[in-house]
Amino acid sequence: MTHPAHRFSIAPMMDWTDRHCRVFHRQLTTRALLYTEMVTADAVIHGDRARLLGYSEVEHPIALQLGGSDPAKLAEAARIGAELGYDEINLNVGCPSDRVQEGRFGACLMSEPELVAACVAAMRAHQPVPVTVKCRIGIDDQDAEEDLRRFIDVVADAGCTRFVVHARKAWLKGLSPKENREVPPLDYERVYRLKAARPDLEIVINGGIETIEEARAHLDHVDGVMLGRAAYQNPAILADVDRLIFDADTESPTRAAALEAMLPYIEQHLKRGGRLSNVTRHVLGLYHGQPRGKTFRRHLSEGATSADATADVLREAIAIVERRADEARDSSRAA
Repeated sequence: MTHPAHRFSIAPMMDWTDRHCRVFHRQLTTRALLYTEMVTADAVIHGDRARLLGYSEVEHPIALQLGGSDPAKLAEAARIGAELGYDEINLNVGCPSDRVQEGRFGACLMSEPELVAACVAAMRAHQPVPVTVKCRIGIDDQDAEEDLRRFIDVVADAGCTRFVVHARKAWLKGLSPKENREVPPLDYERVYRLKAARPDLEIVINGGIETIEEARAHLDHVDGVMLGRAAYQNPAILADVDRLIFDADTESPTRAAALEAMLPYIEQHLKRGGRLSNVTRHVLGLYHGQPRGKTFRRHLSEGATSADATADVLREAIAIVERRADEARDSSRAA
């Protein structure tokens, strides 16, 4: 049975889905599963855990995504994540960057399903939190449908019951990470067939999904949908997730309400010595395509960067765009 939160999740994205981003996204959807940026097992074990793994209670349900290929290290990192209260531990077997390949983790691990299975087994053995895997539909010349099925079967035998599948193959040689998100063609049907072949597993689809309407259509074939760049670049679409994906009997939050809910969080962040831009860089796309949206973005981009910028910069940005929106509505009613 699919855990309710897995019907919709927001993808782990390096340099994007940090703790400030996740708190902002939580103002728009209370139900979606949120993911951290990928953190290597070594960083979890030896790094600054407060900085790398800290999160706010409002972020639940939240998953920690780990990178690595050493079963013992991953087991220790998973144990630490579970002790810190994460709701899920996810192993990255999908990132195609050169830096990740040099560390022998990410998408290159799809060629070593037995190693991934050993990692999953070790991670599951040392803590009680579910362990999941995020992968691609294939890599390089390992692109036959049976290759994906074999990978899933081997890793599932180690106890993984939930897979997030990016519906593009990854070219580990010849394409940049950005190109790997755009050039290889999407093959949603392959993911659908995987689910049909393994109905006992939870299959979450990822890749190229732009709207909540598209997400709902995918749910006719798989257990869950993961949104990536669309959720970050046009976050207002998340406001309909609880109502349209989870059938919640609630009104979708307005853009202004989501921003105003962030103000106490921002004030606390500033008191701890943080900068306003640490948070506001994640809200720049909220008025994408809306009247005065560019003015909103420009006001924040220019006003939030100084070291002494306060939450008033965001208050001013809200007033600018919402006042104009009010004027447009008044004009329309008058006409």
